[in-house]
Amino acid sequence: MKYRNPVIPGFFPDPSICRAEDNYYLVCSSFQFFPGVPLFESSDLINWKQIGHVLTRDSQLPLAEANSVGGIYAPTIRYYEGRFYMVTTNVTTGGNFYVWTDDIHGEWSEPVYVQQDGIDPSLYFENGKAYFMSNGTDDNGVHGVIQCEIDIQTGKKLSPAVCIWQGTGGRFLESPHIYKINNFYYLMAAEGGTEYGHMIVYARSKNLFGEFENYPFNPVLTNRNLGGYELQGCGHGDLVQDFNGNWWMVHLAFRQIHQWMMHHITGREVCLVPVTFHENGWFAAGLNGTTRLEMETNRIPDSVVQSPLPEKRFENTTVGIDWCWMKNPHLEYYDLHPDCFRIRSSGVSLDCDDKLNHAPSFLGIRQQEMRLLIECTVTVPEEEAGITLYMTPDQHYEIAIRKTKSGCEIFKRLHIGDIIQESNHVQIPVNTATLRIQAAPLFYLFTAEADGKTYQLGTAQTKFLSTEIAGNFTGVMIGLYAQGGKTEQFAEFRKFLCKETTSA
Repeated sequence: MKYRNPVIPGFFPDPSICRAEDNYYLVCSSFQFFPGVPLFESSDLINWKQIGHVLTRDSQLPLAEANSVGGIYAPTIRYYEGRFYMVTTNVTTGGNFYVWTDDIHGEWSEPVYVQQDGIDPSLYFENGKAYFMSNGTDDNGVHGVIQCEIDIQTGKKLSPAVCIWQGTGGRFLESPHIYKINNFYYLMAAEGGTEYGHMIVYARSKNLFGEFENYPFNPVLTNRNLGGYELQGCGHGDLVQDFNGNWWMVHLAFRQIHQWMMHHITGREVCLVPVTFHENGWFAAGLNGTTRLEMETNRIPDSVVQSPLPEKRFENTTVGIDWCWMKNPHLEYYDLHPDCFRIRSSGVSLDCDDKLNHAPSFLGIRQQEMRLLIECTVTVPEEEAGITLYMTPDQHYEIAIRKTKSGCEIFKRLHIGDIIQESNHVQIPVNTATLRIQAAPLFYLFTAEADGKTYQLGTAQTKFLSTEIAGNFTGVMIGLYAQGGKTEQFAEFRKFLCKETTSA
């Protein structure tokens, strides 16, 4: 059968995967958004359903001081003796920790912290023992992939942290995972930075703590030499064995907005490639070491059909699964119903990026495709409310309705670095408007309907919301927001729609 990459589109970076019972489970980074660590389930590796988040409580996920490049970095999920573990790093508060659950559809434990530095932590279990790994510094000050045994009940280190591998020489060694397959321990990681030079490398050893021998043909997977190909940035992978004994790799990659334009807006996404072991024990990945937008495999039966991206409405989406807040939410600013979101201004704008738990009144979903129709009917009693295309406090676009002295106005606003431009102000005699954004790979088109009339509010280039310009690690969030002074009056959002289109 043929399947499309990414298998999970949109801002879902740093995937990690495990198999348990009859299903596969996958987690991703979430940075400053709450809840944290999106959790997916699949029975076929191709079709994934988000079943929740791992970190759902303030006590698990303190984000008061997290800015747009802070919060939760790369997680790892593992299943051992009937229990799920997720280990990650809150780079802003707390450092490395893990949580666990015996019910993948239920709540997870409070954090168990590991007093070891580094990021991109991983866990490995063998013979009743637990080992912690990260990209960090060992007890002797040596930097690289470090490993130590821990007490899985308390997180206490039971052995010194030692550097077991320093990679193949590429910059920014990260995302280490270790696996025992047949007679070898395989240590896989990424190098080159999570950008256009990203690549996956690995080494193997007969011993858990090495020495490790590099794969002779590293990198095992990269698209860095596929010039003019839209899928780039392949790296940060994890291995899983399917129910038929085949091996697969999930990894992150991103799609450029155009073949020859090195900008991406939908974030780092989840891709899937087959892994093949050779008789000598080394493995290869992907199509000649690359990942393609369309992959063909005989490992999945033709009866498996890859589902398209569903339309998203209030009625078929869930707050806390599809919809996320920035930082820990103050729920007094939200009154949420199955067919209507009511949001009032906290007094904080979308431009704010301080460390005082100041967060705008905002609920967002990820932009998962580049051709979309987005619309919502917004009623504003006072101040301002609308739809934002949000990347960082310095990179975001809005279409909004605002109360004025003479009534109401609709308008478009572009915030690009130090430049903030409002334009196409249109006075309307009512306080309700249907706001609409048509997304295409290279531009967004803004229109509004109010009092029986349609207003064209112009366009904006997508590239100014790209990671390459924003300098962050997320992707565009489609947000509903209210801002201005603090108010007791709620703006109302109704008839939300976000659906993929074939043209814009």
